[in-house]
Amino acid sequence: MTLEAGSKAQPTIGVFDSGFGGLTVLRALMRRLPRARFAFIGDTARLPYGSKSRRTIARYAAQSAQFLVREQGADYLVIACNTASALALDAIQESVPVPVLGVIEPGASAAHAASTSRDVAVIATDATVQSHAYAAACQAHGLRAIEKACPLLVPLVEEGWTDHEVTAEVIRIYLEELKAEAAAQGLKPDTLVLGCTHYPLLRPLLERAVAADGIRVIDSAESTADAAVRLVNGHGGAVFQASGLTGETKIRCFATDSVEKFERLGSRFLGRPVGKVELIDLGG
Repeated sequence: MTLEAGSKAQPTIGVFDSGFGGLTVLRALMRRLPRARFAFIGDTARLPYGSKSRRTIARYAAQSAQFLVREQGADYLVIACNTASALALDAIQESVPVPVLGVIEPGASAAHAASTSRDVAVIATDATVQSHAYAAACQAHGLRAIEKACPLLVPLVEEGWTDHEVTAEVIRIYLEELKAEAAAQGLKPDTLVLGCTHYPLLRPLLERAVAADGIRVIDSAESTADAAVRLVNGHGGAVFQASGLTGETKIRCFATDSVEKFERLGSRFLGRPVGKVELIDLGG
């Protein structure tokens, strides 16, 4: 059951992902809530979640959520994982007594605010597209959504090819396919939702690719951070929103495996060194 968190001068916000892509969400949160404490966990021993059953994803995600609340004292949880948000948000909310925010509803809400055609395009991983969670969230806002899996983008980001001609060409091909599929369905999307936490690192390439069509790009990491500010302020927290980081920001990062890789690649997603990543064992 989700309960209201008490007012704190410096709340602790737990952030969870199956890997380290969710650090883009943490990055956006830190810009807006620089005086909060943050605890981030990447369940790197058990990724990818997309190949697991809904029941297993729910169990894994609940274990991480409980660690953040019970061991790290999180007052709020942000599920910075599209797969877990799509398939396990209810289970996570039932497993911890603090407010829980996923990444899908904020992205759909931002698309609703941005779109005039009421048609929205979503690019994401295969698992997120197969869940149709974005389509459902957009439909609840009165939008029609077309979803496109772009499986090559995650490995390109992790390779560091975020401003590479190969990546730009892959994006062009995916978006041409998406445009053709939308036209075949009679849709005219004017908004593109980034439905994967890796994709914010490709935002400049994506914005250039859709600029000629006048399509607005919605970064769900930024949308989620905005929603988190409203959540904290709405539950009695002080107003922490600010335009930049300060020395007061405190972060602890945890991983269930591959801490060296987390430390190496994580700084690319966070935009600053992640520091020493602590290895933990959440069980089977």
